[in-house]
Amino acid sequence: MKAAVFYGPNDMRLEEVKKPEVTEDEILVKVNISAVCGTDVRIYLGKKTKGVRIPSTIGHEIVGTIVKVGKSVLGFEAGNRVGVMPVIPCGNCNYCQNSMENVCVNRTAIGYEFDGGFSEYVRIPETAIKVGNLVKLPDHVSFEQAVVTEPLACCLNGNKKANVKMNDTVVVIGGGPIGLMHVQLAKIAGAKNVILSELVDHRRDKAKEAGADIVVNPNQESLEDLVLDITDRLGADVVIMAIGVPQLVNVAAKLLKKGGTLNLFAGFTNGALSEVDPNIIHYNEVNVTGTSSLTRANYLQALSLIATGKINTEVITTPGYTLDGIQKAIEDVRDGVGMKSLIEMN
Repeated sequence: MKAAVFYGPNDMRLEEVKKPEVTEDEILVKVNISAVCGTDVRIYLGKKTKGVRIPSTIGHEIVGTIVKVGKSVLGFEAGNRVGVMPVIPCGNCNYCQNSMENVCVNRTAIGYEFDGGFSEYVRIPETAIKVGNLVKLPDHVSFEQAVVTEPLACCLNGNKKANVKMNDTVVVIGGGPIGLMHVQLAKIAGAKNVILSELVDHRRDKAKEAGADIVVNPNQESLEDLVLDITDRLGADVVIMAIGVPQLVNVAAKLLKKGGTLNLFAGFTNGALSEVDPNIIHYNEVNVTGTSSLTRANYLQALSLIATGKINTEVITTPGYTLDGIQKAIEDVRDGVGMKSLIEMN
């Protein structure tokens, strides 16, 4: 089978490799579509290394069709259309036992410890099957829609951490696929005003399609002035950073009203530091939260939102890539050329 093998920063090679063999406790899935995540870009550039093996096949946003089921596995059969939750919690650590399985201290993941979806087939290990990480897709949900369930689930986790409420003013910084998912989730949560800040023209246009009330090019107008103008000089209830730019953390904190919440959703380059005025947090009683990955409950909730038509998936995806063009798919996400690159397997 073909697989894109990652050998190190800026070094990914399309190779012919052996199709995975599965044990009686495992499942083999033919990948129909894999999507490129911003984290994949950071891995490709060498900016994220934790959990990444070299050489290995990355890619953790995966949907496909079961082609082989181990004889000891119950509840699945060949032909089932499935989505894959990549993060596999241990279920026993302090975090798993306290509703924080997404940051499980013993977590493993498909696309990291196990080879991922930038390949024609992917092996689903026993540990993932036992904890429910393989999910059957509704018949009416296409692979193109379902492949964004995993990143949407991460955003749903962030939406909850940010505590977006009815009538809130929410600012989303960054208009990539993640930012547009946050726009849609904020509107679903009842936000009155959702403001999207983004430099790239076509992404601001997409944000309008996604439901943003106001889109801003921060190089051409003051985001802070705009936020103050529409909130009677109070500030935003929630600011979500959907891009990992350290220099913007303090800028984002200054947009908040007293008691507001800053959610650092995007990942940052290892070792990158931000200067933050502590008085903003101290005097304004600002809440600062982070978001890491997803829970299984988040995934099922996200799939339900897609299945019921509440999420516009077309506005956040760019189809038409193939495994042969994996490098371009990754670089286009890096450069903001399209939205989320969808790699369609033959």
